[in-house]
Amino acid sequence: MDSDFFDSFDLTRVAVDDGELRLRYAGEGPPLLLLHGNPQTHLMWHSVAPTLAQRFTVYCPDLRGYGESFKPPATADSTPYSKRNMARDMVQLMAHFGHTEFAIGSHDRGARVAHRLALDYPARVKHLAVLDIIPTIEHFERADMSFSMGYYHWFWFAQPHPFPESVINAAPQEWFFAHCAREPKHRDFFHPRALQDYLAAVENPDMIRGMCEDYRAASGIDLEYDRANRDAGEKIRCPLLVLWGAKGRIGEWYEPLEVWRDYCTEPVIGGPVDSGHYLAEEAPGEVLSWFLEFFGD
Repeated sequence: MDSDFFDSFDLTRVAVDDGELRLRYAGEGPPLLLLHGNPQTHLMWHSVAPTLAQRFTVYCPDLRGYGESFKPPATADSTPYSKRNMARDMVQLMAHFGHTEFAIGSHDRGARVAHRLALDYPARVKHLAVLDIIPTIEHFERADMSFSMGYYHWFWFAQPHPFPESVINAAPQEWFFAHCAREPKHRDFFHPRALQDYLAAVENPDMIRGMCEDYRAASGIDLEYDRANRDAGEKIRCPLLVLWGAKGRIGEWYEPLEVWRDYCTEPVIGGPVDSGHYLAEEAPGEVLSWFLEFFGD
């Protein structure tokens, strides 16, 4: 993997309707948008983005509520953090650079944004890759004790503001390391430069609020949108790549390819990667191999 750690990328901020997004971008070729997960920032792509930029124009933003992007206040229904609003941010970001069609690689919370973007803007998304998720509605409707214990944070973060925030903000770094070590990992697992960015983010109470609002939206307004799409028979209409960590929970609890095939009209491919939840940082070579073949079609 390229070791430049985004040193060849431009760091900038772009205004969208609701606020300003931080991002890095570089490369030549077809546009590729990479969306990060929680509790990370766009720096989670540091081991794959530089190589991808040799074949694509790569855009790596912080989602609203995360990193150094804008962070709306908490509301009664968390609508500012609906995946619909977060997806619109990304459409506007790509339009800023002149792109009306693009591919998306996405992980965790970013993959939920990408799923919504593919539903709301099907003509924009040429290829979609989702890492270590199944659709949000499937998680909730299939929830059992194993899921509730393994992903307990889904229910904790979704509690009313400001309860979960106040607990996390009392010791944000301790929370970060405990959260990321649910699959046992040493504290030096993350690259030092990425870790510095992640820890700076979680030390910001506004980011913790944004994160919790993201999960509140997922358990409320997002489910309303998801049910409406499903009832209308609306599905992803582009090729879909599904990857998951062989050492994580998604493959243990579900048959990811079979689940996603019910949500997509086009071919669905993929498989397990030799990693836990943080695929792009634990097994960047495998992720790159899949991405280069899939997005290069």
